[in-house]
Amino acid sequence: MPVDVQAEPRSRNLQDVLDGLGGVAPSRILADPPPGTATERDAIRVNERKAALCELVDGVLVEKGMGYAQSVLAVFLARLLDEYAEARGLGAVSGADGYLRLLPGLLRAPAVAFTRWERLPEGTPPNLAPVPDVAPDLVVEVLSDSNTEREMARKREEYFKAGVLVVWEVDPRRRTVAIHRSGAAPRTLASGDVLDTGDVLPGFQVAVDRLFGKLDGPGNRPR
Repeated sequence: MPVDVQAEPRSRNLQDVLDGLGGVAPSRILADPPPGTATERDAIRVNERKAALCELVDGVLVEKGMGYAQSVLAVFLARLLDEYAEARGLGAVSGADGYLRLLPGLLRAPAVAFTRWERLPEGTPPNLAPVPDVAPDLVVEVLSDSNTEREMARKREEYFKAGVLVVWEVDPRRRTVAIHRSGAAPRTLASGDVLDTGDVLPGFQVAVDRLFGKLDGPGNRPR
């Protein structure tokens, strides 16, 4: 009687890993622990040591592509969103060092995220676990040169699958903001446009020129 011998699954090589992550550069992949074996504990450990700011994807620690300009824009948006939400008692704003578990084994660290109180377990951040199971209402990703289109497409798919309502992709080089909603065509805003959150934070607005003016000298910043 013939024996049914099943072929062993082919091991992923580094190129397979990079392709699955959206074509990210090898320099953004942490080698310790080996790609494919990383856990949430590893991600938290690396983040706490400030060795790197990484996300956990498919068992791989992927370093976030950030820089000074990206940080300036993220802090500015986080401040505006937090002030608006705080004044109206709407929810919490987190930054890139606040891991969110979108799916089991998938930790993302958006540059800025807004989450309504009713989406947070018990309603208050101090009572949350170090990595909460939370899908924010709004996610802001500030792009760097190391981000690829396929990487960002994968992120959007994950965000929407987890329940995120709106994703902003802020591009410092082009000075544009792409607004993505699940199932809708993206809108790209540029100079002269006004950025808003729709029904996520009703009434919130910031001029695109004011946002990117944070990268200019004091005499060139729009008021």
